[in-house]
Amino acid sequence: MSLSAETVQTTPYEGQKPGTSGLRKKVKVFVQPNYTENFVQATLSANGAALAGSTLVVGGDGRYYCKEAAELIVRIAAANGVSKLLVGQNGILSTPAVSSLIRHNKALGGIVLTASHNPGGPENDFGIKFNCENGGPAPDAFTNSIHKLTTEIKEYKLVRGLQIDIAKVGVSTFDIAGKPFTVNVIDSVTDYLRLMEEIFDMGKLKEFVSGKVTGKPLKMRIDAMNGVTGPYVKEIFLKRLGASESCVVHTTPLPDFGGLHPDPNLTYAKDLVDTVAQGDYDIGAAFDGDGDRNMIIGHKAFFVTPSDSLAVIAHYLEAIPYFQKNGVQGFARSMPTASAVDLVGKKLGKEVFEVPTGWKYFGNLMDAGRLCLCGEESFGTGSNHIREKDGIWAVLAWISVMQHTGKGIEDILKQHWSTYGRNYFTRYDYEECASDPCNEMMDTMEKTITAAGFVGKSFSSGGKSYKVKEADNFSYTDPVDKSVATKQGLRIVFEDGSRIVVRLSGTGSSGATVRLYIDSYEKENVLGQASVMLKPLIDIALEISQLPKFTGRNAPTVIT
Repeated sequence: MSLSAETVQTTPYEGQKPGTSGLRKKVKVFVQPNYTENFVQATLSANGAALAGSTLVVGGDGRYYCKEAAELIVRIAAANGVSKLLVGQNGILSTPAVSSLIRHNKALGGIVLTASHNPGGPENDFGIKFNCENGGPAPDAFTNSIHKLTTEIKEYKLVRGLQIDIAKVGVSTFDIAGKPFTVNVIDSVTDYLRLMEEIFDMGKLKEFVSGKVTGKPLKMRIDAMNGVTGPYVKEIFLKRLGASESCVVHTTPLPDFGGLHPDPNLTYAKDLVDTVAQGDYDIGAAFDGDGDRNMIIGHKAFFVTPSDSLAVIAHYLEAIPYFQKNGVQGFARSMPTASAVDLVGKKLGKEVFEVPTGWKYFGNLMDAGRLCLCGEESFGTGSNHIREKDGIWAVLAWISVMQHTGKGIEDILKQHWSTYGRNYFTRYDYEECASDPCNEMMDTMEKTITAAGFVGKSFSSGGKSYKVKEADNFSYTDPVDKSVATKQGLRIVFEDGSRIVVRLSGTGSSGATVRLYIDSYEKENVLGQASVMLKPLIDIALEISQLPKFTGRNAPTVIT
């Protein structure tokens, strides 16, 4: 049966500018007439001549509108000359799995349907982002092109009569105006599982989890938070590692995440934290909606900051077969992330890169062979096995470190701090603030910290004193392609290595989210209570930024 494409007239919508990880808006925005169609058409058109005859991957986190959007993308891609689509069953693919599929199949890219850690459901958030041929998020030049096209769009292409049941695994081939078009609906887990089995020694980990070597089974509590990782968790932790059913919870992807907020932190994963705090588990882990973020906690809910998680994995890369085989290159972190990994890199003689927030900035370094491990304080950790952060990979890495050292998570951290010192770290999130006062706050603070005399100034609070070494609005020049990213966050670095960072986030769907990051370094006093150790620098940060005055908030929405 031959189908034909039609051209549909449309008009632009304002505000279709992709942020750090694509376009995120409320569902009610995406379901407006032609809204999704416009953005998808602009995304495809941004690929230019490379789109014709290409292969693309399509999948998402299963949130509300995911399946409908995936089916719509099939019809638009068919009309735009795409040759083949790899679509996750029911539209389900974790973001790490999309990256793996792009790389493994040498696809042109992938369309990821996710709003990541944002809430789901008809009244909440949806998102679309494009990953390029290296498997990573599209760079700024590409997303700028998408945005420009959305402001000029007058029509989009569609094969209206193309119907495909994406609930059923299988291959369907169509004739679109004389050219073949293939839709391969794939099992969501298979390719990703193959990759994990190449990276980790699953047999050794299974023996460790079962207690065959130690005589004591590893007690895990893995919470998929009703997001995309549920099927991956069941296949890897239950079937491959032999954990019991009671070790995993919330493993069914749901359109509204079952009412959970799929953000793996101490606030939104409270059920996991409370359960592990009772003392029955050796390790607890949670993932966000699309599976790229993770939270790790140890016995009695001993919390591992993402900054420390990155540094510990960097120190123990010999525990993971992938790095034994492929070698260890440099490390990298996003600018707001505490600088714990810098100390590991220095000791090991490896390059350490500080990049803007957004995983796309790691991709060039990986492709150039200069980076093998990286992370963000926003609960993202990953390596050069793909070009995305990877939650399940991070948990398997931690289990590998536990197996390698024979120690529990708390003891691993305490030993690490005794070697390197400790970066006490916290992040204050002020969500859905009024945008104009927040922009005024950032402008005012930038003038303050870049004024003559600010560098060298000392600030004191709670018996602690900090002297400013440097202060700026962070900019980054990519060492590979020399592209420049400016105005990436206000940064104050003190002489002892402690830091204050303030940013406006690009991952929310409405209003402004202010993020305040505090990185307080201690060489000797490494076993203090984090809230106590951080308070002096927090007070100084609130004084310099005037954050309560501009936001009207006396407390953050979330403290991490």
